Amino acid sequence: MKLLWIYFSVLVGCLGLAVLGSRSFTTTPCWCWSGDQHVVLRAKPHTGGNEYVAYGSYGSEVDWNSPDRTLPLGYEQAQGKRIFYQQCVWCHADTTPAGPSNRSNVTPAPPLMNDGAVLNGESDTSLHQIIALGGSAVGKSAMMPPYGASLTQDEIDDLILYLRVIAVPEYHKASSKSNGIWRTKPS
Repeated sequence: MKLLWIYFSVLVGCLGLAVLGSRSFTTTPCWCWSGDQHVVLRAKPHTGGNEYVAYGSYGSEVDWNSPDRTLPLGYEQAQGKRIFYQQCVWCHADTTPAGPSNRSNVTPAPPLMNDGAVLNGESDTSLHQIIALGGSAVGKSAMMPPYGASLTQDEIDDLILYLRVIAVPEYHKASSKSNGIWRTKPS
């Protein structure tokens, strides 16, 4: 009987704390609840920072050369950024989210992904072949592995679109039909 009394006391105390805490929560306590199940518990909207740079923007990238400048990214470009930080950052950037990159250990040193002086001269088709087939297949460095088996065609196209956005000097396409990436994704 004494054990039952302790169990009941703990249960009532926990329920009381839950009710008290529910009045002061600013976020949803359970990811599995739908929005109409917690009228009192609402998440506060996040309005600070550069998250919403422009209408229709899916993300942003801080300019590598000018931290005061933020580049808005469309859907495909944001997907390309995700792929870049998963696959390419280790050799094509001076620093990574985890610290220094491996770029200084690779010979010849791969171009930085924002190096427009080098990459703007390559067509989208040429960049697609380099990424899909690897460097040695197109007469470039054998240190560049082929990603054609691990990335889809759309992912490679998204990566190229991201490269074009972060390029310094800025990339200017000569013609709308030359080397274009044609897809039907929402923009």
